[in-house]
Amino acid sequence: MGKKFRGKNRRGGGGGGRGGASHNGGWRDFGVIVKENERLQEYYDTLLQLPEEEKQQYWDALKRELPNSFRFCGSKGHALAVKRLLQTRYIPEIVKIEHQDGRPVEPPKPVPWYPDELAWWMTTPKNVVRKFPPFAAFQKFLVSETSVGNISRQEVVSMIPPWLMDLRPGMAVLDMCAAPGSKSAQLLEMLHRGEEARVRKVLRSFAKEDGLELGEETQEEIEADLEADPSDNGRATGLLIANDSDYKRGHMLVHQLKRLSSPNLLVTNHDATQFPSIRLPPKEDSPTKPRYLKFDRILADVPCSGDGTMRKNANLWKDWNPGNALGLHQTQIRILVRALQLLKVGGRVVYSTCSMNPVENESVVASAIERCGGAETIEIVDNSDQLQGLKRVPGMRKWKIMDKSGRMWDSWEEVEKFANDENEGVIPGRVVQTMFPKVEGTECHDLPLERCMRVYPHLQDTGGFFITVLEKKTDFKAKNENEPKQAPASVPVKASSVETATDAEKSAAAAEPEEKATKPEESVTKVESAAESEVPTNGGKRALEDTDDTEQQATKKAKTEESSAAATPVAQQQQQPEAGGKQKKQGPPEEPFKYLDPSHDVIQNIKKFYSISTRFPDNRYMVRNELGEPAKAIYYTTALTRDILTENEGRGVRFVHGGVRMYMKQDAPSAEVCRWRIQAEGMPILQGYVGEPRVIHLHKKETLRRLLIEMFPRIVGDEWREFDEIGAQVRDVGMGCCVLRIEPDGTDPEFSERMALPLWKSIHSLNLMLPKEDRSAMLLRIFNDTSPLINPALQKNKGKDQANGGSKGDEPAPAEDATAAGHDVDLEDLPTPEPLDEDAPAAMEAEPTELLEA
Repeated sequence: MGKKFRGKNRRGGGGGGRGGASHNGGWRDFGVIVKENERLQEYYDTLLQLPEEEKQQYWDALKRELPNSFRFCGSKGHALAVKRLLQTRYIPEIVKIEHQDGRPVEPPKPVPWYPDELAWWMTTPKNVVRKFPPFAAFQKFLVSETSVGNISRQEVVSMIPPWLMDLRPGMAVLDMCAAPGSKSAQLLEMLHRGEEARVRKVLRSFAKEDGLELGEETQEEIEADLEADPSDNGRATGLLIANDSDYKRGHMLVHQLKRLSSPNLLVTNHDATQFPSIRLPPKEDSPTKPRYLKFDRILADVPCSGDGTMRKNANLWKDWNPGNALGLHQTQIRILVRALQLLKVGGRVVYSTCSMNPVENESVVASAIERCGGAETIEIVDNSDQLQGLKRVPGMRKWKIMDKSGRMWDSWEEVEKFANDENEGVIPGRVVQTMFPKVEGTECHDLPLERCMRVYPHLQDTGGFFITVLEKKTDFKAKNENEPKQAPASVPVKASSVETATDAEKSAAAAEPEEKATKPEESVTKVESAAESEVPTNGGKRALEDTDDTEQQATKKAKTEESSAAATPVAQQQQQPEAGGKQKKQGPPEEPFKYLDPSHDVIQNIKKFYSISTRFPDNRYMVRNELGEPAKAIYYTTALTRDILTENEGRGVRFVHGGVRMYMKQDAPSAEVCRWRIQAEGMPILQGYVGEPRVIHLHKKETLRRLLIEMFPRIVGDEWREFDEIGAQVRDVGMGCCVLRIEPDGTDPEFSERMALPLWKSIHSLNLMLPKEDRSAMLLRIFNDTSPLINPALQKNKGKDQANGGSKGDEPAPAEDATAAGHDVDLEDLPTPEPLDEDAPAAMEAEPTELLEA
């Protein structure tokens, strides 16, 4: 049920061999891919040592298509409401369907280990989904809710790492390789857990004093724990920095995450091996002492060869070779070491890959721990008691390595002996010492690697995955990656096996002098040997193509140049090197983030017009332009986000996105009407602080239905009476934007969500300021209604054109133009909401809105 997409696969491989993009943008059949690879099967049969029957189950599972899976997003209460519709509206109809032989069709089922049954999957073949109307209705619901961000199409194993992070509200989190963003969305939801109920509980304590009407107290409010995140009147104070090294994928990340409307999110564009130190404002008692952000939790879901994704990336069957994993090993170590450096003492890093190869998994974990000081500094956390119902196997303590030629090796000593005795002193390509298990008598030889988690496809009908949870016990200074024992001096090692810092890297390392002035517990030691080898610069999880030694050297040169560029202001960066030495555009410079003074005339005008409570912070509004003046949009962020954006301006940190659009500039008919209307994405944050003069209270379901389905309904003369309970309210409220607060009375289980939506009132009409996608999704969710939206002004104008014999009758104008053309409609009727993709760059138009991430 997932969408196909044009362009390269995210983890290496195609879409199951069923078709692909042609040069003219169409689709052509590639034929069936043979799901066999002798070298692959030889390696994993030798490596996994599964019993004969289980071995067959493993390979059979890899050859089957994955179940379709999805999860319900957003706040817990909202997610439960959407899930309830699946259970009460769609599944009862689906279970009535039978195959031709009388067997019942299997309906969607909850993933057994996922909390609150918020993740579901189904194995129903596509031909069955297309054939039966109940499945077609369910598919429409799934697509609709996905488009507005209430459902995430995500592979089941991809959902595991965030749940092992023990993430709580108020924490600072970094997702180092975040695109396409499904895991980041999970993390963001966890940061906001319980926020809505906490805020309402705080507002209620001041409601009488502030003149607010909040309706009946809900059970969620009664149970809200204000101590969960206590420092900002119930608002979430945590932070998620979602990073990706590819600019275009970074904007895909923005597109995926902005639907959650979180002011606690920043998106950055950096090589994860060299993620920069984020500077914080100095403490009041030490104004000259630099201070840097340390993270409570870090997710390192690193680029990998992706051989656990063969069930959806069928091209891997023919493309797999051991060199893919070998070429990524050093990069993965660098990313994990950097993550551990950026972590607070007591914090956790979750390291994960969608590969089954220990070269990318256990060996990376052991080598990173060794570089960071050993088991006394970094602990592998036992999480065997987490996520009950999830079938997994322990990590490996012993394993073999297959080199690019297909030779199998048990130890580094065996490799050295072969090099000296049989290979003219040359180490087999890409094989390095850190890939092998640590031998007894060496540092880190007895690490409890069995605490790592391996998920095999046949255990629970999933993809393959590897996850490890690491806890930082004390600060450390990372060892140089060249310190571990190398081959004897008599053995000339290939350049791909040993890498040394270049002058360019040394220059990059010197680009952050502030860090050197800090104490060890506040500084972040730079990874000494920068990422000059085989790193996919897209920061995603797709495989890297196998390259020869010449290409490897070109890649190293490109990556060292990127290392120097990391310390350069964004405006000076026009290109970023790509793997293989090619140059690719870094993307246009991002507009700067400039915060507005609370005394600014625009802010004061907004506060006055909407009667915004003085309890709402007015020092967190920002704009995105060089002049720092409100032009089109005003954003809102958290206090921590503001401090980070302000303190790191001009320091070379590439911020792509931050903040939630709170207000958009709008033409207004008079000076008394505020030209800044509240955006739908900012409404949940602001609505509780808007004074009653600008609030409309709605309790009845049918009143909402009319506002959703009809654009610009008229309120002239006595027409306001047609709006029943809100009629008198909209008659008396002044023109401009106001808050429509939806407060169901609880009698209808399908109409139970409390919502606040922006409503524009003009002289003659109303308009609910929601994108069409949101209107349609809400109509389907609440009313099970698929009726098209109605625009009376547009229809009236079209009828006039046809009556006059106009040629434009077959080409309806946009709603704004048609409305403006009406003789009895004024300029103030013009505002319509922006489409969901307004901020996405043009290059993103062909990208999918949801990706099945692994």
